[in-house]
Amino acid sequence: MKTPIKTHKRTRAQESSNAIERMYITMRHLFNRGFYKPMGVSGETLREALLLLRPEIYGSIADEKAELEGLLYVIDRLPNGIEECTYINLTSDEGYGDSHFKVIIPPKRRRNCYRIDAEQMNIEITRGRSEIYDILTHLTFLFVESHKISKRVLIDDNGGTIRDWNKLEDAVNKNKKLTQKEREIAITHTAHILGRTFSEISQVYSDFATESQPERFLNIVFWLGKLAIEEIVNSKKRTVTFSPVLRERLGHHIHGEIWANTIKSVLNEKGLLRRPIHIISANMHSVMNSLFASSALKSSKEKREIYELYQALSQPQNSTMRSKVEALALKNGMTNIKDTSGTNIDVQIFDTNNLDFSKTSFKYEETTVENKAVIIVMDYAFGEQAYETMDELLKPVSFNGDKVHLDVKSISIMGKAGILQGGKGDVMIPSAHIFEGTADNYPFKNELCKQDMVDCGVDVYEGSMITVLGTSLQNKEILKFFKKSTWNVIGLEMEGAHYQKAIQAASRVRGNINEDVKVRYAYYASDNPLETGSTLASGGLGSTGVRPTYVITNKILQQIFNQL
Repeated sequence: MKTPIKTHKRTRAQESSNAIERMYITMRHLFNRGFYKPMGVSGETLREALLLLRPEIYGSIADEKAELEGLLYVIDRLPNGIEECTYINLTSDEGYGDSHFKVIIPPKRRRNCYRIDAEQMNIEITRGRSEIYDILTHLTFLFVESHKISKRVLIDDNGGTIRDWNKLEDAVNKNKKLTQKEREIAITHTAHILGRTFSEISQVYSDFATESQPERFLNIVFWLGKLAIEEIVNSKKRTVTFSPVLRERLGHHIHGEIWANTIKSVLNEKGLLRRPIHIISANMHSVMNSLFASSALKSSKEKREIYELYQALSQPQNSTMRSKVEALALKNGMTNIKDTSGTNIDVQIFDTNNLDFSKTSFKYEETTVENKAVIIVMDYAFGEQAYETMDELLKPVSFNGDKVHLDVKSISIMGKAGILQGGKGDVMIPSAHIFEGTADNYPFKNELCKQDMVDCGVDVYEGSMITVLGTSLQNKEILKFFKKSTWNVIGLEMEGAHYQKAIQAASRVRGNINEDVKVRYAYYASDNPLETGSTLASGGLGSTGVRPTYVITNKILQQIFNQL
C-alpha cells in the first residue's frame, strides 16, 4: 500500500516569491509583444500578482479604501499628467529632446517624458530593463487604484455616478486655486469616494500640490476615476506600448557605451588615462564636500562641527554655500561631466595632483605625479543599469591605434538600501550579494568592515545583501524570510550584484583590469520595510542620511589615500 503524499501548504513568503517571478516573466512577455492593456485580459496576470503580493510600499492596495502614501510614492516617480493619459508609450531616446515637446522629469526619478497630446504620454527608457519593470509596476498600482474609485462612484452600467463624484468634477472643472471653504468641501466629497477620512486626505493634500497645481490631488483622483469609468462603460481601455526602436535597442549597452567613452575621452584629454584610477559610485556631493568644504567655508566651519557643516550643505536653501565649494573644487582638480548619453549618470573626475591636502582632513604621501590617484565619481545607477555602465567603463579604450587598459586600483560602491535589522540612517557592510529569486551569489573581499565605523556615531551591520528586482515588490513575509534564513541577509538594494558581476567579469574573466582590484561596498539605510511607517513611501531620510553618507565617504577616501 502506497503511503499517501502529504500536501504541503505554501507559506505566504513562497506565494509572494512566486508572484514576483510571475510579474517579471509577464512583463518580459508583454515587452516582446509590443503592447498591452493594463486593465484588460493582457494585464490581468500583473494585476493578480501585485494584489497577491501586496507590497509594503503600496500599503492598502488590496483593500477597498484608497492607498494614499503609495499613491504619492508612485506619482512622484511618474510624469506629471500621466493620470490623464489613455495611451502610455515607452520609447528609447528617439529625438524628442530636439522637438517642440516640453520635457517632463518626475521629481523622484530622472527620466525624460513628453506629453504628446491630450491622450498620450511618452516615457524615454535609457536605463535598461529595471526601469521598464519599475514603470510597469507603478502603472499597475495606479490603474488598480483607479478602478477602486470607479467602483465606488458608478451607480449603474450606463455611467450614472454618485453625488460626491459630481461635486468633485465641479471642483476640478473650476481649474483655479480654491478657497479654503471650497477646498474643504471638495475634500469631504473626495474622502467619501476614496474610503478615507477628511483628516487623512487633509494631511496628504499639500504633499501632492505643485506651485502651478495647488489642487493637484483632486485632479489626480478625478482623472484616475474618469478613465476607469471610460474603461468600464465605453470599453475605452488604457494602453501601454513599447516602441520598435526600444525593443530593438534594449540590452545592447548603447547609452552605457557612449557614457563610458565620454569619460575616457576626458581622461585622455587631461593626460589622466594612464594614472592609477579609483572609481566611486556615490552621489554628486559627498566626495567633493569631503575634500573641499572645510577649505571653502572656513568661516562657517569655525562655528560648526564638521557634520553640522555637511548637514547645512544638504539644505535646499543653502545653494550659495554649495556654489562656493564647487567653485573651489573646479579650481583644484575637479572636472564635471554632465551626462548627455541618456544614462542620467553625471560624473566628477578629481585629479589629486592638483589638490592641496594640507587644506583637507586627509593626508596623501604619494610624491610622483604618475602615481597620484585619479578619482572618478559616478552618480547612482538604477538596477541592471549598474552592470551596463560598470562593464563599459572597465573596458580598455583605443586612441590613435594605441589600446589602453585602465589602471583601476579600487572600485567603491556607496548606496542607499532597505535595512532588515536596524533603522533609518544605519550602515550596512555586505560580504556577498545574492540575486533575489535565485541562489546566484557574489561573495567578495570587502575592504570596508564594521571595525572601520566604530565610534562614528552610526550603528553598523555586516552580512549578505539581497539584490532585488524592484524595491516596490517586497512584502513583510518575503523580508522576514530573508532576515531569518541562513543567508544572513541584513538588507536589500538593486545594484550590488550587477556591479559585482561586471567587476568579476572584467578582473577575472576578461582581464580588462587588475585581478587584485580592491572592492568596497557600504550602504546607508533609507528605510526599514519591516517597520510600519518606515517604508520608502513614508518619506525620505532627510537630515538622518547626512552622517552615514559622510562616514562612509570618509572611510573610502582614507583607504584610497592609504591612511587605513
